[in-house]
Amino acid sequence: MPSQSLAALVEDSQWPFLFLVSDFSYGADDYDAEGHEEQKGPPEGSETMPYIDESPTMSPQLSARSQGGGDGIPPTPPEGLAPGVEAGKGLEMRKLVLSGFLASEEIYINQLEALLLPMKPLKATATTSQPVLTIQQIETIFYKIQDIYEIHKEFYDNLCPKVQQWDSQVTMGHLFQKLASQLGVYKAFVDNYKVALETAEKCSQSNNQFQKISEELKVKGPKDSKDSHTSVTMEALLYKPIDRVTRSTLVLHDLLKHTPVDHPDYPLLQDALRISQNFLSSINEDIDPRRTAVTTPKGETRQLVKDGFLVEMSESSRKLRHVFLFTDVLLCAKLKKTSAGKHQQYDCKWYIPLADLVFPSPEESEASPHVHPFPDHELEDMKMKISALKSEIQKEKANKGQSRAIERLKKKMFENEFLLLLNSPTIPFRIHNRNGKSYLFLLSSDYERSEWREAIQKLQKKDLQAFVLSSVELQVLTGSCFKLRTVHNIPVTSNKDDDESPGLYGFLHVIVHSAKGFKQSANLYCTLEVDSFGYFVSKAKTRVFRDTTEPKWDEEFEIELEGSQSLRILCYEKCYDKTKVNKDNNEIVDKIMGKGQIQLDPQTVETKNWHTDVIEMNGIKVEFSMKFTSRDMSLKRTPSKKQTGVFGVKISVVTKRERSKVPYIVRQCVEEVEKRGIEEVGIYRISGVATDIQALKAVFDANNKDILLMLSDMDINAIAGTLKLYFRELPEPLLTDRLYPAFMEGIALSDPAAKENCMMHLLRSLPDPNLITFLFLLEHLKRVAEKEPINKMSLHNLATVFGPTLLRPSEVESKAHLTSAADIWSHDVMAQLQVLLYYLQHPPISFAELKRNTLYFSTDV
Repeated sequence: MPSQSLAALVEDSQWPFLFLVSDFSYGADDYDAEGHEEQKGPPEGSETMPYIDESPTMSPQLSARSQGGGDGIPPTPPEGLAPGVEAGKGLEMRKLVLSGFLASEEIYINQLEALLLPMKPLKATATTSQPVLTIQQIETIFYKIQDIYEIHKEFYDNLCPKVQQWDSQVTMGHLFQKLASQLGVYKAFVDNYKVALETAEKCSQSNNQFQKISEELKVKGPKDSKDSHTSVTMEALLYKPIDRVTRSTLVLHDLLKHTPVDHPDYPLLQDALRISQNFLSSINEDIDPRRTAVTTPKGETRQLVKDGFLVEMSESSRKLRHVFLFTDVLLCAKLKKTSAGKHQQYDCKWYIPLADLVFPSPEESEASPHVHPFPDHELEDMKMKISALKSEIQKEKANKGQSRAIERLKKKMFENEFLLLLNSPTIPFRIHNRNGKSYLFLLSSDYERSEWREAIQKLQKKDLQAFVLSSVELQVLTGSCFKLRTVHNIPVTSNKDDDESPGLYGFLHVIVHSAKGFKQSANLYCTLEVDSFGYFVSKAKTRVFRDTTEPKWDEEFEIELEGSQSLRILCYEKCYDKTKVNKDNNEIVDKIMGKGQIQLDPQTVETKNWHTDVIEMNGIKVEFSMKFTSRDMSLKRTPSKKQTGVFGVKISVVTKRERSKVPYIVRQCVEEVEKRGIEEVGIYRISGVATDIQALKAVFDANNKDILLMLSDMDINAIAGTLKLYFRELPEPLLTDRLYPAFMEGIALSDPAAKENCMMHLLRSLPDPNLITFLFLLEHLKRVAEKEPINKMSLHNLATVFGPTLLRPSEVESKAHLTSAADIWSHDVMAQLQVLLYYLQHPPISFAELKRNTLYFSTDV
């Protein structure tokens, strides 16, 4: 719409505005979208911000407030309209309003017919051996559509002759009153709407035939139209009934404005409007947020399809943005800084019409300055602070502490969570405006990157046109974002309600069995992602199954959960073409074949038995099993009943039996990792296949002669996992139960000289097999960290992995140290990490020098 008419709408007091009442908080009102503290101004009175909708049909979410502070649109017309209108002019306006409404009613009925058209054949196939959809799926997707169609067909058939044979005596208030009285059918439709959309989406992903049907439904054009049919998606048509309720309410309002008070229709229209308004008020919060916003330059309704928080690289720094994907435009915004008492609004940073948006291919993209990841140790420090603050908040609540103290702790927690969210993503997502510059986002999850790319590409399949928004149009579109957004809070745990699930803490064991549904042979593998601290991270990866349509991995992984609520599985086709390198991170881009997500329901996974499930993704089915071990159970060190093996046997017993200084298993695993795994990305962090690890455990325990041959053929992550498992299953930690309290006290010392003396004295106090093995491992981990630019494993990363493994006390000793299962990053775990990091950062330590040197002081530990 031209900017002049928009301005006129703003000034026109007769326009039925929608008012926005802000009830939103990020969780810390004094921080803007880039984490800067705001200067609080004096409290000001609350002000209502008008929401303007240019489209022929306005947003169905009507506010309960109006300009006059009443309840919605007033049932009595504004003063000077209905009572004062000339009868002839008023009746003529009534006819014009009704004629326009009748034309839109015809279109609406045609849309409902198009939606119902595939229902009968789908039902017919449901009872055959090859159904497209099940009866239950059909009834869910098309729920109440037939009833709504019949209601409106009857209404249209009765209203049409009255409008065509118009005179001053025509009455039709009873028709609108009857239509309003049947809104209960719409309530049932609205209650089912979200489920219907989700079912249709899932069915489209798993069934190509239904996907084709749902993407191009043919809608008949109006009788006088030149266009016989138009193609519309099922998702768009399912939205029409919701849109229609609001349209009918607005028409009633307009009819009342132009109906004399003494006309027989007046009380009937008043009653119909009252019923409609009450209905809209009752469903206000239930309507799916993907609703009409403004009109596109082509005159079509513009809907919000997707929105969310993304980190943008802007001027070499990270900025948290709220990104909005509409049907024809991508808009990047940030929350404006506002004084206390004022409503928050968005500021548009940039927008790209989807007709101009392109994803540069690896060959086309220009080399850009490399994105330097945030130091791992600083990210881990943030996690530790967050968990420590969480514990403090829980203690304050348990002791019924002051609300002011709790709020202060929550604010600190939010600050750290915000910084973690801002600085942890590293996966590049670049978009380009063919008429201008490129924009780079950083994401934590490949799943999320794929979701954004697919949503944009799906919209780009339509006939889109390039355009430029005027300043007023851009202002209106940006203003609509606040009301339309579906993601209200930054995804951090401090924004969660107290009654929300804290997620799972412990270890999730996942077996990825197999996949089927691929149309042609390919080199295939899967990755597993879980959410942690508000964002998703990749935790495991299967081997590549080459040249197949039915890969059978049967690989088991152990994944550490840190307040996790969801598991994602992504299926990739491996790319070996070195020209397809993403210049933002110098990594080869593999193609995502499918992706899926499941909720980690504690009641389902917290059992001793394996739970088998299938994830469907774009026609591909991945079968997997999982079981969960809580944090307190996974911390147990259990001595082996057999003393003939190496796992679960004291290190002194093993070295004495082998007549070695360092256990054979440690020497062989370290040698293999240094030979072919020292440059492996995520070595020691990425989970190895559990079945492979168990196989290696068995051969080492049996001292099998084929150990070396098996090691040379085994995946390097499985070998790294075997080494970690060996230290984890020692009946007491490598640094011993006896010295554990002293290590905790020593690392807490502030004076560097005192700390040095204490930490060296503690090493000296270890039994020789423990000390020699620890020093051997220490030098190996330092060599791994030297390759950090390639393997991404810093000293801090390695300390995070090995600290608790080498120091955590055995079960008897640990009872005094265990914290709640929900607090992985407890004070003890932080200290265990710091102890190992101290020795990793220390200049080389020689066994001979340790034994030769004397301390300034000597005490028994």
